[in-house]
Amino acid sequence: MPEYKAYSEMAEVNGETVLSIIDGMGAFRERALRFLSENGIVDPEPGKWYSQQAWLNAFRLIAGSTGIFTLFNIGKKIPEHAIFPPEIQTIDHALSAIDIAYHMNHRINGEVLFNPDTGEMKEGIGHYSFEKRSDNAVTMTCSNPYPCAFDKGIIEAMAYRFRPLDSFIIMISHDDQKECRSRGGECCTYNISW
Repeated sequence: MPEYKAYSEMAEVNGETVLSIIDGMGAFRERALRFLSENGIVDPEPGKWYSQQAWLNAFRLIAGSTGIFTLFNIGKKIPEHAIFPPEIQTIDHALSAIDIAYHMNHRINGEVLFNPDTGEMKEGIGHYSFEKRSDNAVTMTCSNPYPCAFDKGIIEAMAYRFRPLDSFIIMISHDDQKECRSRGGECCTYNISW
């Protein structure tokens, strides 16, 4: 699925996650609020739900106005705002939990897409797939409607937050030999090593 197009017109994202746009734009807070407001998201609040398509439309405006580096910065703020499983301890667990957190922060027809009590995950918004390649290398495949720079920001923030104590540098590269959502592909692939 190409960037900026929700899989379901009924998909919604929670206010905690929407607030990452404001935080990710830093000193340009008023501009972030304007981009959201122009797409029907006025004064976002935690605990409320907003159209995923409206949020994606705001991302498109941000990319066109300020560039993809801002989307990367917004992605880096997601772990500070979104709901994540509390038991995360390692980098592998952190990166594999991105998909669970993604589903915990979205809903369709009023139903949150991940139930932490049962472990049940509902479909309808795509995924963040995790594949371990070695003790210090993994691959993440992002098949969702978000911009790839945003996803790279999420991956980087989670990797650095939970990196092993003996790892100072995390290498994250977009696999340009594979398809990319910014070029109309269905997914983006990132190789992460430490």
